[in-house]
Amino acid sequence: MTTAETIRREDAFQIPTYNKYPISLERGEGSYVWDADGHRYLDFYGGHCVTILGHCPPAVVEAVQRQTGQLMFYSNVVYSSVRAAAAERLAELAPEGMGHAFFCNSGAEANETALKMARTHTKRRVIVSMEHGFHGRTLGSLAVTAEEKYRMPYEGVLPETWWVPFGDLDALSAMLADHPDAVAGVILEPIQSMAGIFEAEEAYYRGLRALCDQYGVMLIFDEVQTGVGRTGTFSISAHYGMKPDMITLAKSLGAGVPVGAVLLSDAISEGVKAGDQGTTFGGGMLAMAAVEANLATINQDQLMARAPEIEARIRAGIGPLVSAIRGRGCLLGIVLDRPAAPVIKALRERGVLSGGAGDPHVIRIMPALTTRDEEIDVFVQAFEEAIANA
Repeated sequence: MTTAETIRREDAFQIPTYNKYPISLERGEGSYVWDADGHRYLDFYGGHCVTILGHCPPAVVEAVQRQTGQLMFYSNVVYSSVRAAAAERLAELAPEGMGHAFFCNSGAEANETALKMARTHTKRRVIVSMEHGFHGRTLGSLAVTAEEKYRMPYEGVLPETWWVPFGDLDALSAMLADHPDAVAGVILEPIQSMAGIFEAEEAYYRGLRALCDQYGVMLIFDEVQTGVGRTGTFSISAHYGMKPDMITLAKSLGAGVPVGAVLLSDAISEGVKAGDQGTTFGGGMLAMAAVEANLATINQDQLMARAPEIEARIRAGIGPLVSAIRGRGCLLGIVLDRPAAPVIKALRERGVLSGGAGDPHVIRIMPALTTRDEEIDVFVQAFEEAIANA
């Protein structure tokens, strides 16, 4: 089908909940994708922060193909060698003392699981979340997502959430002091991605850890976007010299195969018993094959070390053209002195895919850890042209 025919047919049978780019992608390899009409695009968006090894990484493709012919699925009512291998690989890369995982299907489900476990572990009810944070669109995760347009239709059924400004330790400290026995957990994106790539000072995260310890509150890092090495370490918490109680993962975890996970501290894991949480498809064999192959490739090829190199080359190439570049590694926000939408469109017309943000002056880019220097140079040239002509 041509792009036009695909758009016509998809719009005819899918509810219109997404504003889509007017392209129909049919094939991908490495940092590039091709549309139905044969046009090639350099993908610096990665399907919204998913394709951490680029498109169709050979090791993941081979693992999934092999597993498809062996056993596509059975639920968690049985043990599985591929699930065991994925869990062990994940534990090896996780922060010390966080070597136990719960597998699920998405970032929203991972966040819901973490919120439930925080309430179960503390026997408290309230969750504190950050203004401008995003954690998902299911009811549990939506309760801690700040954007009013997402929350408004469901306010009457959302679990109670208390809000504090991101980066403001004093606000959180005052709230916990006023209600020392109410709060079960604090959840945050260490880098607020959807809002426009905002990160607090490193001391803030260590302060969060100290406050949560003081009041017996579970600290949850939503690393659905920052995790799996995208910022240069498997968990961004390593940059800050601290550890949360739970880490949620998704997007990059399966290198394109849908999967989510929650990493839990040993203390929380010891209190979990059969029946506390469940999922039919979470931990399924195809997803686990992808996870194990993805993590093995990242680890064996030392790709996490590539993240700061990619960041440095991007900053050097386009830094003089923009107001600022926020973020770390392969999760960056380019701050413009003008609206971002025309520049995003101009980049696409020049064969480069990027994304917007809640801040209308920010372009978000999420290149793969496998991005080559010459591909960064292609991006830089396209960006220069887009800025000049948008």
